[in-house]
Amino acid sequence: MAKISSPTPPDWSQLPEELLHLISKNLDNYCFDVVHARSVCHSWRSSIPFPSFLLRPSYSLPSIAEFPCKSKEMRTLEKIPLFLFRVLAPAAASPSEYFLGKIGRDESDEHMELLPSPLQCSVKVKIPGSDPTLMNMLDCQILSLGHKYKMIGLDHQPLAIGYQGVAFLPLNEGGGEFVVLRNYNKVLLVLTSAEMKWKQLQNIPDAICSDIATYRGRFYATFHSGEIVVIDPYSLEVNLLLPSPQEPLHYLVPSSNDELFLVEVIFPVLEVIVFSQFTCRVSRLDEKAGKWVEVIDLGDRVLFIGQLGNFSCSAKELPHGCGLSRNSILFTHGLGNVTFPFKYGVHTGNAEDDLNCWRSSRKNRVVILNKSYPVITLRVER
Repeated sequence: MAKISSPTPPDWSQLPEELLHLISKNLDNYCFDVVHARSVCHSWRSSIPFPSFLLRPSYSLPSIAEFPCKSKEMRTLEKIPLFLFRVLAPAAASPSEYFLGKIGRDESDEHMELLPSPLQCSVKVKIPGSDPTLMNMLDCQILSLGHKYKMIGLDHQPLAIGYQGVAFLPLNEGGGEFVVLRNYNKVLLVLTSAEMKWKQLQNIPDAICSDIATYRGRFYATFHSGEIVVIDPYSLEVNLLLPSPQEPLHYLVPSSNDELFLVEVIFPVLEVIVFSQFTCRVSRLDEKAGKWVEVIDLGDRVLFIGQLGNFSCSAKELPHGCGLSRNSILFTHGLGNVTFPFKYGVHTGNAEDDLNCWRSSRKNRVVILNKSYPVITLRVER
C-alpha cells in the first residue's frame, strides 16, 4: 500500500506582491491584525507598513525653567498609545489577568538582531522590579484605551517638583499647529506652535490644579477649590463650568469623544479614612447646556481611574464572566493592593447606607500586582 504523504505547508513568503498589496490595503489599521500579518515573514513585514495607531509622534518643546522667556534647552512631548490586555484564561473559573499601559515599537539592536520575526506578535512587558517578559498577543484580547501625552525629561528644579501633567490639542487636521497645556500646581502654562514659548495662563482659579483633560477640541481643568474651567485652545479664553463639584477630590474621565465624565469621591465622616468605604457621585458633561448632569448608569462602559490617567473602555468587547462588567468604575491607585469595582445602588446590608451612590461592590476582587508606570497589572478573581 502506497504511503500517503502529508501536504506541504504553503510558503507564504512566495505570495505575489500584488496579493500582498491587496492584503495590506484591506487590513484595518486600528487592529492588531496588522501586527500579526507583519509577523508572517520578512517579505510580509517589508510590504505591510507598521500600523500608524502604534506610532508615537513627538514634539520638541522649550524648557520652562525661566518662563515666560524662551530657552534654548528643549524637552520632548511624546504621544503614547494605551491598551488594555486581557490574558485569555484556560478555564472560565480561572482569575483574569489584565495589563493596562503603553505599547510601542521596539527599535533596539537586541530586538532587531536576536528576535525572529514571529515575535512581532509579542509584547515586551517591563514591570519595575522584575526582568522584561515577552507576552504573546495571540493569547490576549487587546482593547484600545486611546492615548496620553508625556513629557520626556522634566525641567529643572524647583518646577519639576510641582509637575502634574500635560495635555495637547491639534489646531488643524494635519497636526502642524497645536497648543500644549502644562500643569504646575497653581500655575497653568500654555504654549502655541506659532510662538513656541511658554506663557502663564490667566484668569484661572487661585488653587492647585488637580487634573487636566481634553474633550472635543477643548481643554478642561479641575481645581482643589472645587472649580472646573473650560479653555478654548484658539483664544485661550477661560470659562467656569457650573455647577462646581461638591467634593474636593474629583476626576475627569473622557470616553473617547462621546462623553466626558466627572467622578467625585465622597469620604465618610470617620476618624480614620478607609479607602474602601468611600462612595462616588458621577456626572456627565452636557456640552450644549454647559453643565454637569448626574448619571446612575454608564451604559456599557468601564471607567479606569489611576496613576496612568483616567480612561474608558467598552464592556461589550469583554466576554461574560471575565470579572469586569458594564456600568462600573475601577480605581487602580488606592493605598492597598486589593480593590473592587464600584457599582451604583450596592446593598451593603446596613439599612442606614445610602443606595443612591456608587460604592465598592465587594464582588470580583481585583488584586493590583503592579501599579508603577508604564504598566498596571491586575488580577480579577471571580
